[in-house]
Amino acid sequence: MSSVHSKRSHPNPQTATPRSEFWAGARDIFPLIVGSIPFGLIFGTLAISSGLSVGSTLAMSAFVFAGSSQFIAIGMVAAKTGWLLIVLTAFVVNLRHLLYAVSLLPYVKPLSQRWKIPLAFLLTDESFAIAIRRYEAKALSPFKHWYYLGAALSMYLNWQLCTLLGVTIGRLVPNAANWGLDFAMSVTFIGMTIPYLKTRPMGLAVTISGLVSLIAAPLPHKLGLMIAAIAGISAGVWSERHLSTC
Repeated sequence: MSSVHSKRSHPNPQTATPRSEFWAGARDIFPLIVGSIPFGLIFGTLAISSGLSVGSTLAMSAFVFAGSSQFIAIGMVAAKTGWLLIVLTAFVVNLRHLLYAVSLLPYVKPLSQRWKIPLAFLLTDESFAIAIRRYEAKALSPFKHWYYLGAALSMYLNWQLCTLLGVTIGRLVPNAANWGLDFAMSVTFIGMTIPYLKTRPMGLAVTISGLVSLIAAPLPHKLGLMIAAIAGISAGVWSERHLSTC
């Protein structure tokens, strides 16, 4: 996935238009979309086998739109966990989006609410990785939020389509969840993360969270992921304060 972070042909700031920025965002997120396709297909398949109806599965992808939380939720549904604990777990898992929001805040703050609300809803790991690089680029285009929208909306539509295929065609494929296709998503996240490992705090945060996730993997309800995220963030904050960056 290194191509995701390679130099892109962004619209010229002097000739950029909402349309050109939108399609540039849709084009740049395409490699990440490819990596998420198996993830969406498997979700649709597992959701049905976990007891969710087709309508509930499609609604979850449409209104929750958070792959990690959705996978955790269907596992808890299958285990007949109470809805309050499911909601609380999904909320904690998605707390990482607050960090994304803080990074994007200086760029989206001038926008109106009619922009902020949909952009906040469409925020995912992939759309953040694409959008933040565009916002941090030196080009002074006034339409970078259209770039963000193009990337995020493309990922959203892809997720809905893959869920639909999972609940229909996916059920016809025997043991699709055991094919290891979800590894594509792991590779995608690795490709998203590596280019940011430029300082000691970043490296330490990733290392600590990775080690903790392996140690805490046996914990129920994916609690290991939450503990690993908290440990990684804490390590990053501590090192940012006490260690000099590279």
